[in-house]
Amino acid sequence: MTYTSRIDLSDHVRKQACALLQARLSDALDLEAQAKQAHWNVKGPHFLQLHQLFDSVHDEIEQFVDLLAERITTLGHVADGRITTTASATTLYGYPLEATGGEAHLKALAGSLGAFGKAVRVGIDQAGTIGDADTADLFTQISRETDKQLWFLEAHLQAH
Repeated sequence: MTYTSRIDLSDHVRKQACALLQARLSDALDLEAQAKQAHWNVKGPHFLQLHQLFDSVHDEIEQFVDLLAERITTLGHVADGRITTTASATTLYGYPLEATGGEAHLKALAGSLGAFGKAVRVGIDQAGTIGDADTADLFTQISRETDKQLWFLEAHLQAH
């Protein structure tokens, strides 16, 4: 821990919660970069709509990054947002550099967003088990928004 706080969670609970939060922070930072990768490189007939959608998804993920990092520091630990940490700790799929068309980007980003949502839901249960209801609530908030963003992406992949 980097500082002592009057938050009434034991050091042990804080340490465990911060490990859960840091794991999702690394994923969220990777996901944020993946959304920008899609935003910058999408091509095809629905370019403008998807370009804007991917930027909007990025903006939501950026909020997740802040929520996760600020909870870590609130609990007295250091949020590690370094690129080297993110690259080595992320559990998400590697983004395909060859993706160009809208469908390829939608599938790649939806796959990573779905995996992120699954990991966040696991975090809800784990945070509850260790006794940190506030971290569980934060994960629940992120989970709801992740599902919504996934819906936006998957709606473009559904047949009429």
